Amino acid sequence: MSVHIIAEAGTNHGGDLATAKRLVDTAAAAGADTVKFQIIYPEGLYLPSFYRNGHYEDNAVFIQRAAAMLSDDDYRELAEYGRSSGIPFTATVFDLRGIALVDELDVPYIKTASCDLNNSRLLVACAETGRRVVISTGMASLGEIERAVSDVLATGNTDVVLMHCVSVYPCALEDMNLGFLAALKQEFGLPVGLSDHTESNLAAAVAVGVGATCVEKHFTLDRAAPGFDHSYAMEPEGLKSYVCDVRSVDSACTPRAEKLLPAEEEVKLRARRSVYAARDIAQGETLAEADILVVRPEGPLAPNEAGAVVGRQPTSVIAKYQPITWEDLC
Repeated sequence: MSVHIIAEAGTNHGGDLATAKRLVDTAAAAGADTVKFQIIYPEGLYLPSFYRNGHYEDNAVFIQRAAAMLSDDDYRELAEYGRSSGIPFTATVFDLRGIALVDELDVPYIKTASCDLNNSRLLVACAETGRRVVISTGMASLGEIERAVSDVLATGNTDVVLMHCVSVYPCALEDMNLGFLAALKQEFGLPVGLSDHTESNLAAAVAVGVGATCVEKHFTLDRAAPGFDHSYAMEPEGLKSYVCDVRSVDSACTPRAEKLLPAEEEVKLRARRSVYAARDIAQGETLAEADILVVRPEGPLAPNEAGAVVGRQPTSVIAKYQPITWEDLC
């Protein structure tokens, strides 16, 4: 299967390039496949102010986002840092400027957030880059997902991954609706994944077990840090554990050509039963039920062949506790 694990750094750098590089290092050390940031230009996502009661009021979120931005050159440096660290950089985008930047940076995929599931213009612009588009589906009805998929596929780009998401931060495990992964896969015939906002490894393990090919998890250097996403994100050791558990489940769910492992074959020899003589049996005697034992270890005849032995005659003496074979009988 080889599930793809996205380490979601988001905007947890707080506008500091050195912190962003530490986040890249953390994702690489945890064994994630890609490290993803959120490229947010405040003017492309928020109103700078609100008109209320005859005057304008500053939008505090706009101001916060503007104060915690990385520059385009920072992202260029960060993408190169990711390449040199062995973990590809990519980002969630929220406007055309962000799309142009990640396209320039030659990212492995472009991510769209759940808030833009019904933003056809943005989705289409992402798809028109020709790159893989990873679409989160939180807050969306099935009809809205159908519209989004239709709009993207109409561009001719079929390299699409649908991420099941519940847009609650954090989200309780019992609210994750993980059965919807199967519905997404069946309805659209596209690869599916999980954007995971829970606070444990269980949701991801279940998702991989039911066919998710991609899992995304928020992480931070410090959950107590100020900012939007720190409080429900995983710290470095938690991310390592998360990646390890997802890899283990992925390995466990990957079909093998041979069902039996060599180690299981060894157990089989001592754990399976076979058919043995319960006493010394002379040549030509007719075997009765009381003359055979069906016990361990495994031998020439399987237990379900024991009934066919009864009523047959040995061609030579069979010693007590000797395994019975078809060659011994006529």
